[in-house]
Amino acid sequence: MGLISPQESESEPEQESSSAEMDSYHSLLQAGSQLESTLQQVTVPVSMKEVGGYIEKQVAYLSGGRGEDSSVIITLPECSAFSDIPEEALAKVLTYLTLIPRKRQPGVKFIIILDRRLDTWASIKTALARIAASFPGNLHLVLVLRPTSFFQRTVTDLGFRFSQEDFMIKMPVVMLSSVTDLLRYIDENQLTSEFGGTLDYCHSDWIVLRTAIESFAVTVKDIAQMLQAFGTELAETELPDEGNTIEYLLKTHTDKYRRLKDAIRSVSKEGRHLLCSLEASGTEEDPHWDVKLDWDTVQRLLAQLRDMEAAFDGFFEKHHLKLHQFLQLLKYEKSFKEMESCLERLLAQEREVSSTGDTVAQIEQSLREWESLDTHAQDVMSRAQIIILHGHQLAAGHHYAMALIVQRCNELRHLSDTLSTALKAKRARLAHTHQLLLCLGQAQSWCDQGAYLLAQQLVDRFQSKEGAQAALRDLERLLEDAPSVLSSGPDVLAMEHEAVITTQLQAQIGKTFEKHATVQDMIQNRQACLRKLADKHVRPVQLVAPRPENPPHSKSPLFSPKHGDGLKFTFDISLPGKKVSRKSPNSRKIEVMHDYQENRSCVSYGLEGEDSPDLLRRHVMRELIETERMYVEELLSVLLGYRAEMDNPALAGLLPPVLRSKRDVLFGNMPEIYNFHSRVFLEDLEGCLETPEGVGACFLARKENFQMYECYCQNKTRSDTLWRQFSDCAFFQECQKKLEHKLGLDSYLLKPVQRLTKYQLLLKELLKYSTGCEGATELQGALAAMLDLLKAVNDSMHQIAITGYEGELCDLGRVLMQGSFSVWISHKRGPTRMKELTRFKPMQRHLFLYERALLFCKRREEPGEGGDKAPSYGFKHCLKMTAVGITENVKGDVKKFEIWYSGREEVYVIQAPSVEVKMAWLNQLRRILTNQQKLLKDEAYQHSHMVEHIPLSSLSESKQQRASVSSDETESGRSSPDPQSHSPPHRRNRRSWPGAHHSVDICESLEGWSGGPGPASQPSDTEEDSPGQLSPGRYRALADCHRNGPDSVTIRCGDVIHLQHQGSQGFWLVKNLSLRQEGLMSASSLQVILGDGSRGHSTRLGDAAGNLKARKLSTP
Repeated sequence: MGLISPQESESEPEQESSSAEMDSYHSLLQAGSQLESTLQQVTVPVSMKEVGGYIEKQVAYLSGGRGEDSSVIITLPECSAFSDIPEEALAKVLTYLTLIPRKRQPGVKFIIILDRRLDTWASIKTALARIAASFPGNLHLVLVLRPTSFFQRTVTDLGFRFSQEDFMIKMPVVMLSSVTDLLRYIDENQLTSEFGGTLDYCHSDWIVLRTAIESFAVTVKDIAQMLQAFGTELAETELPDEGNTIEYLLKTHTDKYRRLKDAIRSVSKEGRHLLCSLEASGTEEDPHWDVKLDWDTVQRLLAQLRDMEAAFDGFFEKHHLKLHQFLQLLKYEKSFKEMESCLERLLAQEREVSSTGDTVAQIEQSLREWESLDTHAQDVMSRAQIIILHGHQLAAGHHYAMALIVQRCNELRHLSDTLSTALKAKRARLAHTHQLLLCLGQAQSWCDQGAYLLAQQLVDRFQSKEGAQAALRDLERLLEDAPSVLSSGPDVLAMEHEAVITTQLQAQIGKTFEKHATVQDMIQNRQACLRKLADKHVRPVQLVAPRPENPPHSKSPLFSPKHGDGLKFTFDISLPGKKVSRKSPNSRKIEVMHDYQENRSCVSYGLEGEDSPDLLRRHVMRELIETERMYVEELLSVLLGYRAEMDNPALAGLLPPVLRSKRDVLFGNMPEIYNFHSRVFLEDLEGCLETPEGVGACFLARKENFQMYECYCQNKTRSDTLWRQFSDCAFFQECQKKLEHKLGLDSYLLKPVQRLTKYQLLLKELLKYSTGCEGATELQGALAAMLDLLKAVNDSMHQIAITGYEGELCDLGRVLMQGSFSVWISHKRGPTRMKELTRFKPMQRHLFLYERALLFCKRREEPGEGGDKAPSYGFKHCLKMTAVGITENVKGDVKKFEIWYSGREEVYVIQAPSVEVKMAWLNQLRRILTNQQKLLKDEAYQHSHMVEHIPLSSLSESKQQRASVSSDETESGRSSPDPQSHSPPHRRNRRSWPGAHHSVDICESLEGWSGGPGPASQPSDTEEDSPGQLSPGRYRALADCHRNGPDSVTIRCGDVIHLQHQGSQGFWLVKNLSLRQEGLMSASSLQVILGDGSRGHSTRLGDAAGNLKARKLSTP
């Protein structure tokens, strides 16, 4: 049953909870709507910020005075810059000043006092015209204080007389001569002091108060909108099914709620402070007190804000409770699922415990299993009881999913009761079966005891009356000690144990009672005989009984307690004269480590002379070990602090998903390097602390392990590219901060490369101070190995840039050398030769020498990241080393040599950068060809032992063509002699290695190596011993043949192979149907693999082949 959300629950308490939450939400929306309506009533479209500059200049102001009919007085004081105010700005100022009273009292009239006592008629006329054009309200009267100077007053009177009608049409204008005339229209208590009135007005205070009221209204509006938006967000939130997400929602909602509460408290405090300011600004006696209206507005806003806050608190409390209860339900459901699964597993384990058995040992084993299961079950059921109790507590707390929780509690209680009942029933059944088997065992033992007693009663003791009576008494005691189970029949016993009886137990009961019946008959017969002897009173006859060869039913001494007490086991850790196995060096290793820990600070520095070689060698050795420890620690810090942290859920948000899947690209095989150094190499070096002369052997022993650096360096380019892409990632910065590393990850990823170069420097130092000392040869070998490794790493870095090669480079073997050369190519025949002869300028090629092939590539520079150019090598040609020959010297240039292919079908003239480079390549080529010769000799030796009657000459004819190395100087374009012809015996400067087809020299060398004619090398006179011709078809292999080149094929004994056709060079195209591989093989190798089954008739092979025969399966 899945988890239900509050919306999905249908019980009455749950519906009431959901309904109450929705009512709270509607109350919140209603309170917000009322507050919004009040804000619309009291706020004006034009704010103080828009007209604040002109209000501060007192272009016009509201003094709070009232005229007749409660008309609001707007005063336009003397302003020299009035005419400079733009029309739009003046309209906004007048609109702002008229909107404030109109919001409070719709339809209110306005009186304008235009103070122009220090101005001119032109200014008055302009001001009246702009007021008539810009005033937005109901203008009741305009009172103009005309200029006080005689001239301006006269001009004003004349101008107003001629223009009065125009102004009166637009608005009522009254021209006043003095302030005294103003008192006829407005009471002095409604006029400010500048007009001779008593009204107290401060323009700056009015601006501050008005700004505060507007700011308060805006803040209240923002708070109301945030409350409504947050309430809507809570109401529309979909409950997730993950506990972590719910906890995150609870935390974020609570934090946001607290921030809103802080904002509400802040705006309420601001409102109360504003009320106090308003109360201090007016008087209660004034019936037209505008400040009182502002006070009422602020008070109403505060009251509605409190109502909205209360509605929001109620809604949030209910929603928070619902979310918290849903989290409780989710956790309870998770606990229920885990406990349900655990109880079901226990029930399954209980069913697996066997309740039947044929022996007491089996039942006792089942009882032990039951006891272990019962102990575990009791612990689980106690935890289930805790979960049930927790569920009842949730239900008692009026949880909205009370019905579901009670159901889960009942299900757990039912499972616990079922498990407890099953365990009790299993225990009772096992105990019942155990009791039955014990009874049967006792009966079997009694029967065996009776048979043993009958066998022990000797005949010579029965001749006397007393002996017969004693024997009768023994039998009577035996019958008295008979188990009670034997007194009832098998049917009664089976009926008593009907609950546990099985077919096996039924058969065992039958066998037991059959045995009892047999023993009972024997006892009764013996009793009858003994009674007859006891009743007779005859003289005893002395009988001589023969000595029994084997005492009846005697126990073996092997099981006697005395024999058992003398059995001892002795373990000797270090037996004298025995070598300790390297696989278990625990004692020796512990001892060495112990000595090192105790004496590591006691190294002697008492050598004579500060520059003693021994002392310097020890210094270098200590530096090697200390830097090795630091290196291991740095690798560990990177693996734990960066690589392992990629799986840390806490940092998952900082790690880009793309980077998580490319962890192996970024770190390469650094874990493998760390394991080698921490577990193997560091211990080896520490073992050489007191014996630095052994460090060379240590490096040589682990030479193969250092090949892992080649893989690391090959991946370094990809790792650097990935690092440059994500170097600014917050994940790396956080990890670096935790590790307190001063350098970034890229510096630590470079550590393996730096360490590899450090080894050869330290070995050079050790070798410098170890001249003539023990282990100097091993040090020299270790240094050479490290230098070779650096070279191999460098070569492999070039190898990964090869493009266009269709095969697998790993099939070509290891990279031995690489470098750039100038190359001329000539072919023996065809249009290709004419094309090459027209090429005078050499081609620039980059050569890669592998163990099995030579690659010709063209170097290109491709743009990389950061403006750098990365080299790449486009594949051009591949020469297999099995068909390669070389000419060391070319006439005209000491830096040139020739590489020819397939019997000089193709000749490559190579010009090296220097003579040293040329000699290095020639030496490596000679070494490869020499190894090929050795492999051919070994193969011929194996063939001579496996196929006893195959002549070596025919074997050598099927080998590959030899590769000749000539020291004769030839011209660049001229071909060397055909290698298929026999070499003259007088040419002593010509050396041969078997490497290609149809070699003649290999026959001579093999004949000389075989040690003269013999049975293995002389051809047989019989027809069966000569090798027959191979024919296409399917065969079964009788021997193994491993793959020895990129074009060969692997064959195992028993594989089905298909010989398809034979090529021009004597090689067969073979398809291994078992392994689904295809390749080329020589005829001699196939004859060895197929034995005599490849011939037209069966022939017995030599001793090496035995009697195995290859049967041709089908013929195409």
